[in-house]
Amino acid sequence: MSHLYNSIEPNVIDDEMVQKAIEEQYPEDKRKLAEREDINFKHVMELQLSFRNILQIDNLWQFENLTKLQLDNNVIEKIEALDSLVHLVWLDLSFNNIEVIEGLDTLVKLQDLSLYNNRISKIEHMDMLQELQIFSIGKNNLTTLQDVIYLRRFKNLRTLNLIGNPLCDDEQYTLFVVAHLPDLVYLDFRLVCDTMREVAVLKYQDLTELLESEEAQALAQLKEKQAKQKELEYHKRLDEIHNASSYDIAESKRAKYKEDILQLSEALMTLEMLIADHLEEQIKDFKENIAVTASTLIENVKGMMTQCRDLENRHHEKLLEICIMTLEKSVKNELDKDLPADVQMLLVDKTTIVDAVNASHGIRLLKIDKRESNILSNTYRWQASVTEKVRDPHAQGDGAQMDLAQVLGTLLGRMLCSLCWSPLCARDPDKPAGSLLGFNLFRLSKMRLTETATVSKRSFNTLTVSRRSWIM
Repeated sequence: MSHLYNSIEPNVIDDEMVQKAIEEQYPEDKRKLAEREDINFKHVMELQLSFRNILQIDNLWQFENLTKLQLDNNVIEKIEALDSLVHLVWLDLSFNNIEVIEGLDTLVKLQDLSLYNNRISKIEHMDMLQELQIFSIGKNNLTTLQDVIYLRRFKNLRTLNLIGNPLCDDEQYTLFVVAHLPDLVYLDFRLVCDTMREVAVLKYQDLTELLESEEAQALAQLKEKQAKQKELEYHKRLDEIHNASSYDIAESKRAKYKEDILQLSEALMTLEMLIADHLEEQIKDFKENIAVTASTLIENVKGMMTQCRDLENRHHEKLLEICIMTLEKSVKNELDKDLPADVQMLLVDKTTIVDAVNASHGIRLLKIDKRESNILSNTYRWQASVTEKVRDPHAQGDGAQMDLAQVLGTLLGRMLCSLCWSPLCARDPDKPAGSLLGFNLFRLSKMRLTETATVSKRSFNTLTVSRRSWIM
């Protein structure tokens, strides 16, 4: 269950290791391209760091959208630095030196967890993993069947592997696990059959009924506690609203919200400028590539048409030579076979046959010229059309997004002013306006700024997607 350090010095996860791991995940034909470009870690969904002699987990905070992480076959001793991986669904920490289950509280979306072949002696600190479906903790140091009871809290758990632990030596092991985890489908890589489930339920009926009763009571207490906490927060919020009767407090909050709106507007403008600069560079490169492609095609077409003309000229010379020889043989009656009537009409004299051959030659050259002209015209039109499609959205998008940032800031400012001052104007000046003013301020902080953040985030995502679509 232990993994000794290799002769190579143990590693800590750093940017260089992560960059190399991501590049290795690309197909070989795209790997060189990945090495030249900067990889945005926020877009990485899967990361494989197996067999890298890792001792300490670190530098994974940039992988905000990671869903699958492989850290198996290393020398990791502690589960840590995974707090930012809130979208993680699949985590493999098998074949390491982990002794304690910890550091998993933020991984609320985790469905598949492997801690196989470590040094763990107790199942604990997993309360937040309510989406867990597959759990492998075989070949560890689990000694007591009571650890299985901890797993009852995972209502979605369907696959469990405990094989290789000391507790498996207990002759009642299988029935105990099946009885206490009634929704389990697979245990130690084997399907839990209905017969086994019935036997297990009958054998441990008294214990499981007692556990269910205790769990129901604990759940009721938890709900009651949550209800009281919610009520307490509600009253606390009401007190804050009623206490905001002072004009100075209201003015202070208004100034703060106004500053937040200004900062948000400036942030949107800055993001738009950065995206516009990057987009302009990409469009410039795109136009240059299109121009090179069109130029290469035109050169190739002209070269091919020149070859066609040369072939036509040689064909014309051979044909003319054959026609004159045929005319001479016809005059001397030396032809082996009689010629068709339409051919004999041409074999009147040398001038007639030469004119006919030259006319045919001219028609074929004209077709070659027309074909070349059509290809070149289509190429020029294609180049102009593609360039125009790239230029127009860019020219319109810049101003539109800049206006969006400015209008958003102005609109939020007016809303803030309206919400803050309209109650003061509407009420009797001799009566306090604190409660209504405070209530409006609270609504502003709760709804308007939340909506502002949502709009800004959507705007930025839209700009980012636009940039990607043009690059691709």
